[in-house]
Amino acid sequence: MLENLAFLLVGISLLVWSADRFTDGAAAVARNFGVSRLIVGLTIVAIGSSSPEIFVSLMDSIKECPADVINCGPQIAIGNAIGSNIANVAMVLGITALVRPLLINSSTLRREIPILFAVTLLGLLVLWDYKLSHFEGFLLLATLVVYFIWLVRLGIQSRTKDDPMLGDIVEELPDKMPNGKAIVYLIIGLILLVISSNMLIKGASGIAAYFNVSETVIGLTIVALGTSLPELAASIAGVLKNEYEIAIGNVIGSNIFNLLAVLGIPAALAAPSVEHKILTLDYPVMFGLTISLAFMAYGFRGPGKITRLEGAVLLAVFIGYYMIRFF
Repeated sequence: MLENLAFLLVGISLLVWSADRFTDGAAAVARNFGVSRLIVGLTIVAIGSSSPEIFVSLMDSIKECPADVINCGPQIAIGNAIGSNIANVAMVLGITALVRPLLINSSTLRREIPILFAVTLLGLLVLWDYKLSHFEGFLLLATLVVYFIWLVRLGIQSRTKDDPMLGDIVEELPDKMPNGKAIVYLIIGLILLVISSNMLIKGASGIAAYFNVSETVIGLTIVALGTSLPELAASIAGVLKNEYEIAIGNVIGSNIFNLLAVLGIPAALAAPSVEHKILTLDYPVMFGLTISLAFMAYGFRGPGKITRLEGAVLLAVFIGYYMIRFF
C-alpha cells in the first residue's frame, strides 16, 4: 500500500511539474517560429494545461493487462475524464470563488458554453450503451480537431482589446526563451509526462486493488483530483490578478478537452466497456454542474458572477459527491 501511495503522489507531483515544462517549451517554440501570441495561448497552452489528463488517458489505454484480471481496460482514463470535469467545476471554481467572487464579461466564454453543452451531450450519446467503440473514439477526436479550427478562426478574427479573456490569455503567456532552451523544456516535459503518467497509473491501480474498488472509482476521485491541480493553481492565480475570465475559461476549455480527448483516446485505442454507475451517478452529477455553471456564467440580469455563497455550494457538492462515490 505504501509503495502504491508513493507511486501515486510522486506521479501526480511530477505530472504537474512536467506539464508546466512541456507547455512552456511548446509555447516558446511556436512563438519563435512566428505563431501569433493569441493562437499560441488558445491552442498550445490549452493543450498543455490538459496534458496531465491526456497522458494519463494515453498510458492507461496502452497498458498491458494481466490475463487473470477481468475488465482491465482503460477504466482510470474513463473515470479521469468525467471526474476531472466534476472537480473542475465543483472544486476549482468553488475554491476560486471563495478566494474572490468571479465576474464574467467575456463574449468568448458565452460562445464556448454552448459548445461545452453540445460536447457534453455528445459524450452522453457515445456512453449510452455502456461501451465505447473505436468509431466513437475517432468521432470525439475529430470533433476536437473541429473545435481547434474554430479556436484558431476566433483568434484570427477577434481583437484582444474587445474581449477581456483574449487579452488576459496573451498577457499570461510565458516569457520568450531561446529556441534551444525551449526545445530542451519540450523534450524533458514530454519524457517526464510519460514516466509520471505510468507511475500514477501503477499507484492508482494498486490502491484500487487494496481497497477492493474499481479503477473507475480511483480515476473519478484520486486521479481526477490530482490532474485538476494545475487548473486550480491557474484559476486562483488569475483571480488574484483580477483576471476572472482566465479562471472560468480554463475550466470550460479543460472540460471540453476532457470529453473529446481524454475520453476519445481510450475509445479509439481500446474500445472499453463502461461501468453502469458512470451513467446513473457520475454523468448526471457532471451534467448538473455544467448547467449550474452556464446559469452562473451567463448573468441574465447583468454580468455573470459566481459569488462566495455559490462557491461554497459548489465545494459542498464536490465533497459530498466524493464521499458517496469513494465510500
